[in-house]
Amino acid sequence: MSKQATFGAGCFWCVEAIFRQLEGVECVVSGYSGGSVENPSYNQVCTGETGHAEVCQITFDPSRISYGQLLEVFWKTHDPTTRNRQGNDVGPQYRSVIFYHDDEQKRLAEEYKSKLETARVWDRPIQTQIVQFEKFWPAEDYHRDYYKNNPNQSYCRLVIAPKVEKFKAVFGDRLRNR
Repeated sequence: MSKQATFGAGCFWCVEAIFRQLEGVECVVSGYSGGSVENPSYNQVCTGETGHAEVCQITFDPSRISYGQLLEVFWKTHDPTTRNRQGNDVGPQYRSVIFYHDDEQKRLAEEYKSKLETARVWDRPIQTQIVQFEKFWPAEDYHRDYYKNNPNQSYCRLVIAPKVEKFKAVFGDRLRNR
């Protein structure tokens, strides 16, 4: 039986490009979570005033990839120490956040975060929020598979492609269709 994970780690185009390549991940949908506006648009979320984060909702097969493994990819593919920012993407919509779907996901996320803090993996404190999942709003169609559909767009070449290459170097053994 499939399960869901919902992560915000900056621009959802980057998050989607990474997680969709993992063995055991069935579907990745870019969208919005954590805000107060019903069915927000990209333009509304970009103002930073709706409270939403750009997130990806990941449907995965727990017999093929665990939530813990998804968390490992989450933590290792973005900077969780910057508040409301990833690189040049600035605003609360780009915050680092884990929206947990059940008590087990909450426990695992908090445990992982605590281990990273204890190990002092980064020079700065971790800013990642761990928040109960409430609602997910899919992004507009043109955001889906953005990197795959727009590989020559400058943001894709300059920002997403290097992240994807770094991801492949670290997690090459977990890629689908190796």
